[in-house]
Amino acid sequence: MKIYDNFNDFQPIPHAVVTIGTFDGVHLGHQKILNRLRILADQSQGETVLITFWPHPRMVLRPDSHNIKLLSTFEEKNTLLEEYGVDHLVSIPFTKAFSETSSEEFIHHILIEKIKTKILVIGYDHKFGKGREGGFEHLHANQEKYGFVLEEIPREDIDSIGISSTKIRQALEKGDIVSANNFLGRPYALRGEVIQGKQIGRSIGFPTANIEIADLNKLIPGDGSYIVQASVEGRTVNGMLNIGHRPTLSGLNKTVEVHLFDFDRTIYGVDIDISFLEFLRPEIKFSGLDELKDQLDRDRIRARGFFDAR
Repeated sequence: MKIYDNFNDFQPIPHAVVTIGTFDGVHLGHQKILNRLRILADQSQGETVLITFWPHPRMVLRPDSHNIKLLSTFEEKNTLLEEYGVDHLVSIPFTKAFSETSSEEFIHHILIEKIKTKILVIGYDHKFGKGREGGFEHLHANQEKYGFVLEEIPREDIDSIGISSTKIRQALEKGDIVSANNFLGRPYALRGEVIQGKQIGRSIGFPTANIEIADLNKLIPGDGSYIVQASVEGRTVNGMLNIGHRPTLSGLNKTVEVHLFDFDRTIYGVDIDISFLEFLRPEIKFSGLDELKDQLDRDRIRARGFFDAR
């Protein structure tokens, strides 16, 4: 996949099959659009082009009133889009000035002049341009003038699976990992660097790796304990993870700590990828370390049972 940081860098291709959107999370609804894009490109001996925006438009237009957290970092999204057959990714820097671009200007200057779009595929409710004024109805009414074929992903195709990035964010914030993963079509994941902690877990037989999340805009699931799988130094390791303020230890800052099963390496400074598989329990304030250890023993038994049953 070729990545362009600006549409001005894009060199036209013979038969561009194009879609537009933020594609945060690249969930099952997005995948339906991408699969159709790939089919049309193969049928017409063309190449797929996805036009996206970075940062997320809502982060620019409503930075104070809506502190949106993202399901996928820019790098994660790129990797997923390539897996789903995108040949060219055009990432347009989204600024307040760009947000003033009218739908007509976007169509003529970017879709027609720069990309030379032959087929445009959009979801039934997709809007673009200043004030989200552009949409399928306008494109359909003018497609002969624009010179490209328009294909809409029908309402029933999207609504039948009931998926949106907002629904996934809400599920993750509640700790509903099963629903979020079903919507995504894969386990939700976080990446971060292992940093030095206070090593209290080690003192009770549960050493943990404290993780500093790499991207501050990445959504961290709701507080509680989870069954997870980690990828660290080329190895896949089962474990359990806690997100929260460690109330038993009078913690002030939110932490993300993972206890890896049958793993005893020192990995400070190492990047680790965490895949969330199931919610274990809410965060609890215990009377002391002994009660905490007893609960962690129960958590570990349940988590190991989860993996044994797979």
